[in-house]
Amino acid sequence: MPTHSEKRFLPFTPDEMFDLVLAVEHYPEFLPWCVATRINSKNENANGGEMFADMAIGFKSFRETYTSKVTFEKPTLEKPGHIHVVDSNGPFKRLETDWIFNTAEGGMDVEFNIDFEFRSAMMEKLIGKVFAEATKRMVDAFVGRAEMLYGKRK
Repeated sequence: MPTHSEKRFLPFTPDEMFDLVLAVEHYPEFLPWCVATRINSKNENANGGEMFADMAIGFKSFRETYTSKVTFEKPTLEKPGHIHVVDSNGPFKRLETDWIFNTAEGGMDVEFNIDFEFRSAMMEKLIGKVFAEATKRMVDAFVGRAEMLYGKRK
């Protein structure tokens, strides 16, 4: 049952990082293990919403697709933004991801938590360690994308 959590200060706004993380259609452009995405549906209002999206992950000859339910609350001055992702089918017995975007002086604090377990022991052996390593690099990939889109900031 691998998990990974981290909290970082970033020199971006909560809105910028929230929008970047919610833009799953761009993940194949910067997440090395993500080979394709598709948004199946998205319902949004002024405060947040939900969407269902497919993601294909790949490593060498391995490729697997799963569907996730993504619920989100936009950041405001009064409360942090939040993106919660739950796998609804696919190779995982459990896959939950949380992103929390808090305003901080000079930027923002981002919290990232992921908890996953593959359905089969064989799948865990084949891809589990690679996936666990990829999750540790996810925040770095998103920071790199933010720097590319919004410019490097101190």
